[in-house]
Parts: sequence; structure tokens; C-alpha cells
Amino acid sequence: MSGGVDSSVVAARLVAEGYDVVGVTLHLWDYPDDGQVKGRCCAPEDVHDARRVADDLGIPHFAFDRRELFEREVVSPFVESYLSGETPSPCVRCNRGVKVQELLTLAARLGASRVATGHYARVQVEAGRSRLYRARDLTKDQSYFLHMLSAEALARLMFPLGNDDKQTVRAEAHALGLRGAGKGESQELCFVPRGRYDALVSARAAGRLTKGPVVDDAGRVLAEHDGIHRFTVGQRRGVTTGGGRRLYVVRVDPSGVVELGERGALMADGARLGDVSLADDVRFEALRHQRVALECEAVVRYRGAPVRARLERRGEAYELWFQAPIQAVVPGQVAVLYRGDRVLGGGTIRESLRAPLGAAVAEVEADAMSTALGSEAPIEAGAREELSL
Repeated sequence: MSGGVDSSVVAARLVAEGYDVVGVTLHLWDYPDDGQVKGRCCAPEDVHDARRVADDLGIPHFAFDRRELFEREVVSPFVESYLSGETPSPCVRCNRGVKVQELLTLAARLGASRVATGHYARVQVEAGRSRLYRARDLTKDQSYFLHMLSAEALARLMFPLGNDDKQTVRAEAHALGLRGAGKGESQELCFVPRGRYDALVSARAAGRLTKGPVVDDAGRVLAEHDGIHRFTVGQRRGVTTGGGRRLYVVRVDPSGVVELGERGALMADGARLGDVSLADDVRFEALRHQRVALECEAVVRYRGAPVRARLERRGEAYELWFQAPIQAVVPGQVAVLYRGDRVLGGGTIRESLRAPLGAAVAEVEADAMSTALGSEAPIEAGAREELSL
């Protein structure tokens, strides 16, 4: 329970349905007491809000301090990822290594058989195994963040909001008189004050930041930057040249080189994946050269459009190839694999790939399906360094 509208409605529904409900809140982060940070989750004020909702519902409530776990599993890897030239997906790490796992562990300690959360996702049982599906409301769907959950974990989870839209949930909260009915939604990462990713990394890695060159697609040095953590692939704001060329960040190298290029240089045919997790019923088809493949749809950023793709595996290596090139495949982000609304799994993007001319077409069966390429500004992950060259 966060004290917000979603978890409050979930708790109220379960009480009304006759479940023996215990409210649990994880204290994960502390915010500066400057009055500027509102609408976040997992802070001391959220513990207070959740406890008041639990009191109103007549259920016990427990709060657990997991700040050290959150620092170790989410914040520190977030900083290291930026220092490596990546743009991380901390909410995936939080759900995997902190929220879901910790709540399941605490449920066992408290004698609870199931864990219910306010996530917008669905679980369906097929052939005796629990499988993850997108929420009915695709604008709120959070299956992207839960793609790594095993069938065993899903069997112990409940997502009561999976068939609802946000407007309906908020109306229900108001009708029930729940305290969280008017609480706003967070639009930023919970541990990044005012969305300043670069400021957080600078403060936590001050002695490790190094200057480096900003180069164009011909290798010419255009400027000097004071840290690669200020850049992400696809960034375009303020990146121009005196000649009027519209340039984008196309590569952020851990060595310190930031490369700019034109929009076409952002296109990728595929991605090399790491930390891949797949549902236990996923089956690959045999290909030539000791490769196997899985036909799927891929989403390469949260709320991104699904594109037709093929996951190929050779030994322990995974490559994801798109039916048609897409733009801004960003290292550090997560690619989640679907078949319809069913979640098959996913992995972290390590690098984008370009296929030899014609290879992607030859390897992926063509059809008439259109492929969404995303918005003109593919990624704007926080405040970034402005370059006028």
C-alpha cells in the first residue's frame, strides 16, 4: 500500500470480498524536506497515508524499512549504468529485486497466501501455470515492468485492477470515500529530485566524472562535454551545428566519446540482449548455423509501440531482430516480448545492431503489418546537457 488511489481501491475491494487483508508498505527512499517533491511513492509520508487508509478499512498495517535494499538493488546500479553510457530502466529493477520479491517474502512471514498490488496487469492460468498478460487499459499497462516474473511468483500474485481503467478506479475511490482518491500520480522516478538524473549521478559519482569529446559522424570533434551521464541515445534537444544540421546523439561510448549523427543513424535492425528471462513454456524454432528463434512482438521502451520481431539464441547469446528498422534502440533500456497480450519475457538492451543489407528481410518473414517508429524525439530521459555547436 502506498496510500494512493490504486492500492487503496485494491485493499477496499479485497475487504469487501471477504479476504483477511493485511496492509504492507515498503519505506524505500527519503526526500528532501523542501516542499518541492510531491506525488512520489515509498517515502515516510506514504507510510502515513497508507496507515490511515488501512485504519479506515479496519485492517492491520505494517511498514518495513527497505532503504538499504533499494539503494543496493536500484539506485547504485542506476548510477553505474549512466556512467557506462547507458540509459537504465530502474523501475524494472525495483519491481524485480525489491517490490515483488520482498512482498512475497514478507507475505510468507505474515502467513499470507497471496500478494495483491495496484499494478495494471493481468494473470491468467493456462494448463495449470500462471501467465502474465497486458492490462485491458493499455494506457496504464505495467506488464513491461513485470516481464521477468516466474509462473511460481505469478501464482502468488493478484492484480485486481487488470481489467479496469484509471478513471473507473478513481471514481470507485471517491464513491468509497477513500483518503487516497485525490492523490496525484508520480510522473518521475521516486529517487530523482525534480527529474534531474544528471544531478543525481553527478552528486554520487563526483570523483569519477571525466570530460570527453563530442564528435560528428565523420569523427570531427565538435565540442567537449563534462560527463557522458548527461547524454542518451536519441537525444536531440540543443544538439545543432553552425551549418544548421539537425543532429542527434547516436552513440554514448563508455570511453567518454559522444557521437552525433543525423536521424537516419538512429535506425536499428536489432539489439543484443542481456539478463534475458523467458516464460517456462517458450519454445524456439530451429534455424541454420546452430541458432534457434522465437517469433514475437517487441516493446523496446515503456509505453512504446510493439513491433514485429524475432528473438534468436545461439548458446547463451540473445539477439532481437526487428521486421523493419526502428529508431533509438537505447542501451540500458529493456526489450519486452509479447505474443498478443501475453508476456513472453524480455531482457536488457546491451547494444543496437545493424544487419548486413538484406539480412533482416531474409531472416524475418515479411508481411503487410506497419511498424511504428515512435515520436520525433525518441528519448528525453531527464535533464540533459545542451550543446549548441
